Amino acid sequence: MVQRKFFFILFLAFSTLTSFAQNKDAVISKWLSATGDGQIEIYKRSDKYFGKLSWIKEPNDEKGKPKVDNKNPNTSLRVKPMLGLEILKDFIFENGKWTDGTIYDPNTGKTYSCNLTLKENGQLNIRGYIGISLIGRSETWKRIK
Repeated sequence: MVQRKFFFILFLAFSTLTSFAQNKDAVISKWLSATGDGQIEIYKRSDKYFGKLSWIKEPNDEKGKPKVDNKNPNTSLRVKPMLGLEILKDFIFENGKWTDGTIYDPNTGKTYSCNLTLKENGQLNIRGYIGISLIGRSETWKRIK
């Protein structure tokens, strides 16, 4: 009887690990930002995850020209178009979430440490922070179907 319980527990542990391994790419999709003014396409490059702006509500400035990353602290990058701008970088999947990445806020030109977590309802929790994740801000993105 003890041996049966041991194998059952071992089976459950293996199943859990397998489901995590299968779900590591679950974040790959297009997501609508919390404000609804941008869509972010998350993709995989090698073993890491990245995200770029694939759509923005107002892609052009008041002169009708494509908006650029004019808040970037690197002045040579201020001419890069906002559309296609990579704002999520270097996430790795571990323990059921995507960690150790960064998120760039083109509205302020600041970059923050970031973790991504899929919620049970299929939405994506974004946690940007400085230093430790207790000091930061979260928002929720919705998957675009």
